[in-house]
Amino acid sequence: MSLAKRVSLIKPSPTLALEARAKAMKKEGIDVISFSAGEPDFDTPEGIKEAAIRAIKEGFTKYTPSSGIEELRQAVADKLAKDLGLSYKSKEVLISCGAKHSLYNIAMALFEEGDEVIIPAPYWVTFPEQVLLSSAKPVIVDAFEDDGFLLKPELFESVITPKTKALILNTPSNPVGSAYDRTHLEKIAEIAVRNNIYIISDETYSEIVYDGFKQVSIASLNKKIFDLTIVVSCASKSYAMTGWRIGYAAGPPYLIEAMGNIQSQSTSNPASISQKAAVEAFSGRYADFINMMVERFDRRRHYIVNRLRNITGITCFLPQGAFYVFPNVKEILGKMFENTVIDSTVKLTEYLLNEAKVAAVPGDAFGAPGYMRLSFASSMENIEKGMDRIENAIRNLR
Repeated sequence: MSLAKRVSLIKPSPTLALEARAKAMKKEGIDVISFSAGEPDFDTPEGIKEAAIRAIKEGFTKYTPSSGIEELRQAVADKLAKDLGLSYKSKEVLISCGAKHSLYNIAMALFEEGDEVIIPAPYWVTFPEQVLLSSAKPVIVDAFEDDGFLLKPELFESVITPKTKALILNTPSNPVGSAYDRTHLEKIAEIAVRNNIYIISDETYSEIVYDGFKQVSIASLNKKIFDLTIVVSCASKSYAMTGWRIGYAAGPPYLIEAMGNIQSQSTSNPASISQKAAVEAFSGRYADFINMMVERFDRRRHYIVNRLRNITGITCFLPQGAFYVFPNVKEILGKMFENTVIDSTVKLTEYLLNEAKVAAVPGDAFGAPGYMRLSFASSMENIEKGMDRIENAIRNLR
């Protein structure tokens, strides 16, 4: 018996695999500092946990509508209106098991063989894999460090063909932390509208931004681009709820309905208890918690960027959002440790894990060889210790 062809098209998530390896080493008693995890190191706020406990005690432990409870769909619509100026009805919102699940539902409902989907690189590892699973073709377009890792509108337009179905736009970005301002989004929107191209706007990190950056959703620019945009986000990052698995998508009603039908025949509803917790999270009562996290992340951001920039052979973009840095390590490649040539970021991150006991993710996983991703969603103590190890390890290369 053979497996389905689609299985051979995709790879396991390298970020999850690296984090699992780091955790396994820790269980063996090895002191590993992990920069691979994409989750806040803060605990879920007490009020949100209490809402979940209350749901359990009140017996809210049964099936719910497969697309999410009305209370939560409305809470998301209200949040999008308040935060981003977007006007959605609750029926135009689908609640899923995390943003990744929302993106999967979009791919299954929208893409098919013969379609092309434009993805700027560096990209989140899951974007091209889900396009492949839908039998469509990912079209990778490089966004360069000198341009702030932002997709140039003219480059976007140059790769559009009659087969182009959508552009996946992630702002702020994982893995880079780059973010699109209104002016840039207006240029991209104009091209998308003129060519009737969907925009899948992954805004998972929209509340984790720095230096007064104003998050603008491309869907908010005008009615024409609103009708072509599907906004995706979740409770995971801004509310430290990664394990609760609540994400959402908002978009055209015909597409949300189709995605809901797919979800009804795959996972059915997200966990009832998590949905009640998310209603509380999106209530607007946790602005102070988010501000506290962003303030801590900001201090870590400056520290880790400065430490990286002080290592000979490394440059590092200062992220505008999210909690990752994406240092350029191209000048280090080609150096040696003992008899091994470190000729790729894959080998560099393997070296750091084996010799320095530091876990980082190679840029190859994000479509950007010559870079690596480090998460600063960890304690300052761990960041300081990890950076000491990285600095010493790179100094030992010859």
